[in-house]
Amino acid sequence: MGVALLSEKGYSATGLEEVLRNAGVPKGSFYHYFASKDVFGAELIEAYAAYFARKLDRWLLDESTTPLQRIRNFAADAKAGMARYEFRRGCVVGNLGQEMSALPELFRDRLHGVLLDWQARTERCLRDAQAAGEIAADADCAALAAFFWIGWEGAVLRAKLERSPEPLDLFATLFLTCLTR
Repeated sequence: MGVALLSEKGYSATGLEEVLRNAGVPKGSFYHYFASKDVFGAELIEAYAAYFARKLDRWLLDESTTPLQRIRNFAADAKAGMARYEFRRGCVVGNLGQEMSALPELFRDRLHGVLLDWQARTERCLRDAQAAGEIAADADCAALAAFFWIGWEGAVLRAKLERSPEPLDLFATLFLTCLTR
């Protein structure tokens, strides 16, 4: 429940009372497990990171399709997920990153670590694309993976802002087109 609220409203705009009400949890029970909202937020980052890593692996490690198609499939799945909630929900990591100036400093390293993990997973897929001859042998897969996540998070933010899939489609199409030129 907390992750859903953070993906829609962000950390600062989500009150603890709202989280507890939506989850049907009494305040006393919350404080039995978490010392504060900040500790709860840090746990939510970890939970979201684990969930999203499984999602990435499902698409980016799918050997039944070509590596670049895996990236297309991930993008299509992410777009469908955003559409399911009428583009009101975005990426928890991206949302928190946008709020970083108002968040506890302990979130910074955790969020950065999550993005680095996603980049590493994407880099492996891009290396598979290199090995398959889909992209140039001299392509800098680490830089391309970083570029993907910098651009993708921006596209997610813009899709949420516009309540439209167009930014996601534009970024994914141009990213993949640039890889094959």
